[in-house]
Amino acid sequence: MEENSMLAQLDSQESWERARKGVLVQKVVCAFKNCSVDLIPFDEVRTRFHLTQKFCRGPESIELESIRGSVGRFTDFTSAFLPRGSHLRQRWQRVKEVVFTKGMPPIEVYQVGDAYFVVDGNHRVSIARQEDMISIEAYVCEFVTPLGLSDKADLEEVIIKSEYAEFIKMTNLDNLRPEQDVVFTTPGRYHKLESLIAMFRDELEEESGEFISNEEALLLWFDRIYTPAIQEIKKSRVMELFPNRTKADLFIWMWKHQQSLKKQYPSSSFHRVMEVFSSNISKLGKLFPISKDDQNR
Repeated sequence: MEENSMLAQLDSQESWERARKGVLVQKVVCAFKNCSVDLIPFDEVRTRFHLTQKFCRGPESIELESIRGSVGRFTDFTSAFLPRGSHLRQRWQRVKEVVFTKGMPPIEVYQVGDAYFVVDGNHRVSIARQEDMISIEAYVCEFVTPLGLSDKADLEEVIIKSEYAEFIKMTNLDNLRPEQDVVFTTPGRYHKLESLIAMFRDELEEESGEFISNEEALLLWFDRIYTPAIQEIKKSRVMELFPNRTKADLFIWMWKHQQSLKKQYPSSSFHRVMEVFSSNISKLGKLFPISKDDQNR
């Protein structure tokens, strides 16, 4: 028994040292890959997604890499559940010793879509990841939401999906135009889209001299501006340059740079813009400087 205890202590010390070194490695990797080293705080998801209703089940096996956040310990561990501070050492090693001698007891998690958040068992998840385990037993309480999250979710995905939900709630576009596929990959773009639609409404009222409702302006914008532009984007080869972006991304990006376009092409329409894009693929970077954010995506 004493020998097993000593082996457990030695194993926990070695595992801790490897885990702490892994933090630096993850930071370096994420600096190059433009990924986040932070766990998602569950309260952020609960607030943005308005989570209330849940049902519980388990225990069941869940993939460790699908655990994307924590309820209360999201600042203590990286997104790979590596321990971020020396203050965690004593408990981390103590839990590791228990796992070494008695095995891994189930953890407790919340589920939102395909992503999980640790309620109880953060240290066990950290140790399981350090031991290269693929899955872990967990009691699961799943929240009911139409939004959901992917099993690779980060905080940016949480923000984007919550912004999409607010946009749909405000515009009712999913019911007015069920074929709509206005999906962005960067936070803040739904707000830019709302500004564009508001500007379009103002222009319609100025031209007609009549009041235009928000819904009427939205539908006219979608049918006259957005849909033809997306069709032009589909016909072009421009999306080949941005494999990790969406057509909506490119649409809002083109609008954002409209002023610089007009300096070169004063009467440019979206059709004319797409002609420029399509015929100047190799010069695209000069015409439209791509941000570091776009290059890394």
